[in-house]
Amino acid sequence: MTSKKTRVPRMLRGSLVTLRRRCGKPGCHCADGAQRHEAPALSYSERGRTRVIMLAESDVAAVAAALERYRSAKAELESAASTGLAALAAQVADARADRRRAR
Repeated sequence: MTSKKTRVPRMLRGSLVTLRRRCGKPGCHCADGAQRHEAPALSYSERGRTRVIMLAESDVAAVAAALERYRSAKAELESAASTGLAALAAQVADARADRRRAR
């Protein structure tokens, strides 16, 4: 049996979470509810609904890196937008001041 390695996209939006659940087998250690099975997952929102993608342990580091790249790019974009808004506000204020001086 061959193992197929998952290729993680360069950027991902969402959060890395750990799901804890019971498997339902009566003889399992999780049956009493004290200890549950844990599995890594990517949680994200799509059209107002929360979606979850279960991950293999081997994919967690790559997914975490893709999430960080997204956060970094988003922060850079927000910074550029804030700078643009400040420049536009300054231009509008200057134009308004020029019109007032021309009166």
